[in-house]
Amino acid sequence: RRIGYRNVEVIQGDGYLGWPPLAPYDAILVTAAAPEIPPPLIRQLKADGRLVMPIGTPGGAQELVLIEKTAHEAIRTTPVLPVRFVPFTRLPDH
Repeated sequence: RRIGYRNVEVIQGDGYLGWPPLAPYDAILVTAAAPEIPPPLIRQLKADGRLVMPIGTPGGAQELVLIEKTAHEAIRTTPVLPVRFVPFTRLPDH
């Protein structure tokens, strides 16, 4: 608010679980690497939605991946480029 933004909502939680109350989403962007695509994020994508996230091991090989959900709910995964991101972490008890 201090710098004039009015359309931003900050939510603290476990990113692996996404944010079901406002799903489905047209697009999801994840900025930390996970060893696999979190199923809750796939479920929260709209048909024809896109998810972009780094997939791979912390400190190891990672690939930026484009995940697309088709109109028929099929999932298409396309590697984009090699990357190195911080690890995706989970909140305790999840």
